[in-house]
Amino acid sequence: MKRYLLLLLSALSLQLLTGCATTTALPAPSAQLFKDQLFGKPSQDTSTAQIFAVTPEMVKYATDILRGHEKKEPQVVLFDALYKKDKLQLDYDATMTRNAAQTFAARKGNCLSLVIMTAALAREMGMTTQFQAVTVEETWSRTDNLYFSSGHVNIVLGRIRNMAEDSRSFERNKFMVIDFQPPEEIANLVTVPIEERTVVAMYMNNRAAESLVQRDLDSAYAFVRKAIEADPGFVNSYNTLGVIYQHHDNLPEAEAALRYAYTIQPNSTIAMFNLAQVLDTQGKNKEASALREQLARLEPHPPFHYFNLGQKAMQEGDFRRARSLFAREVDRAPYYHEFHFWLAVAAYKLGDMKTADKHMELALENSTTTREHDLYAAKLDKLKGLERKRNVYSTN
Repeated sequence: MKRYLLLLLSALSLQLLTGCATTTALPAPSAQLFKDQLFGKPSQDTSTAQIFAVTPEMVKYATDILRGHEKKEPQVVLFDALYKKDKLQLDYDATMTRNAAQTFAARKGNCLSLVIMTAALAREMGMTTQFQAVTVEETWSRTDNLYFSSGHVNIVLGRIRNMAEDSRSFERNKFMVIDFQPPEEIANLVTVPIEERTVVAMYMNNRAAESLVQRDLDSAYAFVRKAIEADPGFVNSYNTLGVIYQHHDNLPEAEAALRYAYTIQPNSTIAMFNLAQVLDTQGKNKEASALREQLARLEPHPPFHYFNLGQKAMQEGDFRRARSLFAREVDRAPYYHEFHFWLAVAAYKLGDMKTADKHMELALENSTTTREHDLYAAKLDKLKGLERKRNVYSTN
């Protein structure tokens, strides 16, 4: 399963969470957590109004797909339009979290982007919407020194029973779950309803994480501030705020934000890791060490543990050990492309072409961006070319 929401952690010193999660009712945090004077004007549009805004093209599309299908339920019409390849032709792409208009224009997005676009179109067609967080196992990926964990959301579309009576009530037996995963992959998963404010916070937190990756710290701060304002109960945003401060070299501010996150979720390994890093950097080693001991008990083998050991084994030329370690990460995260890629490389180094082919194909299948897809496709072609040459030589 490809999972589409970002949760982030840094190999150097941070973790950042932006994925699907339930929220609790929390009061607005102390204004002391925010230090606007430390940052400049964002270079990106950080307004919440743009998230669900529709364009004239989207309005026309919503009208056009209903034409000739007046006897069908509108949610069925939209479902068909989104899922059938001869219609909108949506593709998955995790390069960035797009708003509704950007997703529609690009015809691609991560799951949060696709859900936001679907909600905007559904409302244009007169339907009610209910967002849902889908409970999935935590899966990690990385970009440079930043590590991401991903979650999943979907949306329930309902036919309004009586617009004048209740604009949010569903007509009985006339609702549909829209999920951009194959039905067999989500059939037995538990879902939790979430409010629109949480979706807004998720979007803003994702954009903050993505801006951080781009080193656009002014925009990152502006995005995460909006995330916290939208839903103070979305605790992941406080981790993000702390990490942004950390990368901006504002360590006391980072500590304050991360302590707030840790206070709310005292068993969160994310908060422990982040806070321990910041405390260490400030010379508060005793408290940092205590947090690390607690973290080791809760999570003895953190994300990428076996992968990093496998990378070390590759550098040492121990390809057999590397193959075994990469295989352990694949067992823990079977849908992450990079684990399959490195398992393929280790297998190739050992002359195990069958395993190399298999996992390079899986790396391609589970790639989440166009760039990754093209890279793995080229690697797979090269691998198959080398294999054909070997077969030719072996028959001569």
